[in-house]
Amino acid sequence: MNNYLVATEVKVGINFGKGVQTVGRLATREHKIYFEYDSAFIKSGIEISPLRLPLLPGVQSFDYDPFEGLPGVFNDSLPDGWGRLLFDRFIRSQGILPSGITPLDRLAHVGAHALGALVFEPDHSADDIQGNISLDNLATQAQEVLDGTSDDVLLELIALNGSSAGARPKVLIGVNNKRDHIIHGVHDFPEGYVPWIVKFPNNQDGIDAGAIEYVYALMAKEAGIAMPDVHLFEAKRGAGYFAVKRFDRDGNTRYHMHTACGLLHSDFRTPSLDYEDLIALTGVLTRDMREVEKLYHMAVFNVLAHNRDDHSKNFSYLMDSQGRWKLSPAYDLTFSSGPRGEQSTMVMGEGRSPNTSHLLKLADEAKIKKERAFEIIDTTRSSLSKWSALATQHGVSDTNIKLIQKKVNEITE
Repeated sequence: MNNYLVATEVKVGINFGKGVQTVGRLATREHKIYFEYDSAFIKSGIEISPLRLPLLPGVQSFDYDPFEGLPGVFNDSLPDGWGRLLFDRFIRSQGILPSGITPLDRLAHVGAHALGALVFEPDHSADDIQGNISLDNLATQAQEVLDGTSDDVLLELIALNGSSAGARPKVLIGVNNKRDHIIHGVHDFPEGYVPWIVKFPNNQDGIDAGAIEYVYALMAKEAGIAMPDVHLFEAKRGAGYFAVKRFDRDGNTRYHMHTACGLLHSDFRTPSLDYEDLIALTGVLTRDMREVEKLYHMAVFNVLAHNRDDHSKNFSYLMDSQGRWKLSPAYDLTFSSGPRGEQSTMVMGEGRSPNTSHLLKLADEAKIKKERAFEIIDTTRSSLSKWSALATQHGVSDTNIKLIQKKVNEITE
């Protein structure tokens, strides 16, 4: 990671697991970013971002907001929250102000480490680190960075972060089939290891945040929501570290990943979306009623489980090498409050106190039969009734068990 600046041009490629195919190039001039598709890629007919970056010849550019001039599909490859904090802290340690770093510089530092299938050149990403790791040590290092007390671990944490988003510290790891051995995991893995992401608490979380998210994942799975494999790794302090198997990888196969935020150019920090919008997006993109029903199911769970941080970056779509789209498995499901305590994504115009009546109106909008909507709602309520027992079993504090039970009861009653 010797080159910190300056990328005035970045080549974009896509790798579905069988080698890199050129997509196009980004260039910056006079503080404006331009993109042009490669002519051969246009002939392939693969739409990486059909709504905002259509597969057309010629140069395209975008307003500065919401992504500093980047098309949303490439902004999806940039870390935010924790990942941005790491990189900006590292840049400062090199005597460079983060304000002097352009989005193209940031893409060059992601290089081949992006989640999904996109890759970027030049590749200034941190060198891949080999060997075994201790989650307890990484948790301590992450806390030191959050506290502003350590710069010497930044490079290792940057290497392990890839382009993962969100406020909580995360690392990319490789896990063996027995889930009893962990290695650094950004690039290639030895036989028997698969890529996972593990989260650590941030300064706003309690030490049982991982256990809470784990129990929510178990309840979501029982409710019938498509979930990736999850695991709660033991921790010296607290109930454990929440980990999730990466769904943008399947063996050597990679999937292109695009958030609703990036697809719609929606600023997730100032929520304005409604589940009605996400239902429509899912229908347009996938042309599959089964995927629309999956999105509806997620809306029901988020509302009834008091997951109010359901912003547009917490819904993603996966595309295969043939250009077929589907809704990704659910992620970031946990007890949370949204802006001003409201649902980040409204339900038929209601953000403050969405309930079953709003969910039934949403089902009607999604052309889901009322009987099926009631079935989804009832199954979700049944799964949420297991909260106290599961939370006790997995080490959630008594205070949080009671608080979350109270809040969930207020919605489900």
